[in-house]
Amino acid sequence: MIRRDVYMNQLHRLRDKNIIKVVTGIRRCGKSTLLHMFQKELAEHGIEKERMIAVNLESGDFRKIRTADDLYDYVEQRLCADKTNYVFLDEVQNVPDFQRAVDWLYAKPGVDLYLTGSNAYLLSGELATLLSGRHMEIRMLPLSFAEFVSVSPETGNLPQLYSKYLVNSSFPGVLEYREQDDIRAYIEGIYNTVLIKDVATRRRISDIAMLQSIVEFMYDNIGNLCSAAKIAGAMTSAGRKISTNTVEAYIQALVDSFILYKANRYDVHGKERLKNGAKYYAVDIGLRNYLLGTSFGDVGHILENIVYLELLRRGNEVFVGKAGTSEVDFVTIHNGQKAYYQVSQSVLDENTLHRELAPLQGIKDNYPKYLLTMDYFPNISFEGIQHVNVLEWLSAPNT
Repeated sequence: MIRRDVYMNQLHRLRDKNIIKVVTGIRRCGKSTLLHMFQKELAEHGIEKERMIAVNLESGDFRKIRTADDLYDYVEQRLCADKTNYVFLDEVQNVPDFQRAVDWLYAKPGVDLYLTGSNAYLLSGELATLLSGRHMEIRMLPLSFAEFVSVSPETGNLPQLYSKYLVNSSFPGVLEYREQDDIRAYIEGIYNTVLIKDVATRRRISDIAMLQSIVEFMYDNIGNLCSAAKIAGAMTSAGRKISTNTVEAYIQALVDSFILYKANRYDVHGKERLKNGAKYYAVDIGLRNYLLGTSFGDVGHILENIVYLELLRRGNEVFVGKAGTSEVDFVTIHNGQKAYYQVSQSVLDENTLHRELAPLQGIKDNYPKYLLTMDYFPNISFEGIQHVNVLEWLSAPNT
């Protein structure tokens, strides 16, 4: 099993703090495994098994837990008095009105509470109100490139491993398979479960074919500015009439299920977040390949997608930058500090280099600026803009 240091370290930092730890992320990204490994490490630190209560609400072992009362009673009956109890509720959103059970357990002394969920619904509505100021979200993604490299059964140079990372997917479970047919079947299972269970069923969407068309359109347009009106127009032109409001609802459902990520725009000069326009990125390129095929003609946007997810993993808020009439691929904000990133497959062509540098050169503040490319030569600086090999950047440990 892969320890996933970024997330494990967060759990250890938050251990015994009077907040609810909520691990969110797409199905099969490793949330349950993370909790199992955390429990193992708690045991290694002397925590008795009886003080760790784990409930996987997608397991048949807990099929009799159907209500918030059932969930609370099951846990409450197993608490050790006068000791700290570590309570793990996996896929807790599967219990109707689970919010009440979470609130009751949080109110009990001696309960250190951990939740996981595969849908942003977990932190919306009533639960968001109940947990306001009382929870910390740990946003989990599939394997980073660095994690993939660290556990890959095959060795090779970084470009070879990167190609494998794109083709085989970043879902941890893929590492158990060698044959492409098996990998494809595994990814297909994830996709169908997310689409049906986390999107269509939860949002009561009956037109599955239209929903799938929207997913394919969004995955085919990663890194492009998209609006609901534009998507509705494209669908209608293809003979599939759909309203703008319905498109907005479908996209929000896809974002909530973590199959799709949204990057809003940020006005660099005006120093404000913009409400109009956004770009969308796929949670996993292997999943995109499953839907669209493995042609890598759009290598620039694929690389941009990988960088976007990595910036999220490193704890940043990530925006698409608007700098006058120019665009900066990403503006990040972390602990109040900004950074700017341009991403390009290659800048060996002088015209391409000038085009990629120009938006960054037009920004006159002193925050860090980076140009990430696949080019291999010593890292250099252009007027303070650091040119970095993107594979070396991606493969750097992040803990």
